[in-house]
Amino acid sequence: MTVVIGLTGSIATGKSTVSNMIRELNIPIVDADKIARAVVNPGENAYKQIVEAFGEEILQTDGAIDRKKLGTIVFSNKEMREKLNNIVHPEVRRMMLQQRDECIQNNSKAVVLDIPLLFESKLTHFVEKTLVVYVDEDVQLKRLMKRDRSVREEALQRMKAQIPVSKKAEMADAVINNNGTLEETREQLHTLLHKWDIL
Repeated sequence: MTVVIGLTGSIATGKSTVSNMIRELNIPIVDADKIARAVVNPGENAYKQIVEAFGEEILQTDGAIDRKKLGTIVFSNKEMREKLNNIVHPEVRRMMLQQRDECIQNNSKAVVLDIPLLFESKLTHFVEKTLVVYVDEDVQLKRLMKRDRSVREEALQRMKAQIPVSKKAEMADAVINNNGTLEETREQLHTLLHKWDIL
């Protein structure tokens, strides 16, 4: 039986760090962000639909989608953003499930679905267990400002766009507290995977 784990966190909580630790243990990871980038590559189904919906002016000279141009259009316009999401999200979900099911067919002990907006997108039914990477809000804010070189207000705004990480922690089956050192984080991960009979 393959254990299907949904890994999530909030912006700047260290989900990628934990994801890399899981990868080091040779546990397969289905990465929603990577898939989201792949489905809009030239030739893909979503790519064609996006060009149809938004016009060829969003393309770079090499034919790839100019993310910045498209971003400018959708960030300021809710209707356009929904239009884009309605094209991209179904494709991402289809590919995620395809990759998940391949791991199950290959009898992997576990497969991790790395989904940044797992709770926001209501995708918990894709997984059996949910794991949240948590940090205190002040730590999150500091890390985000440092990472993006952003001012406090900007960083707070981005944090507010998601469900607070403390709320996600309450909703999760398990939580990794990432306030401490990398070693402490790794230790918690290993303990949890042993408990779930994966390691």
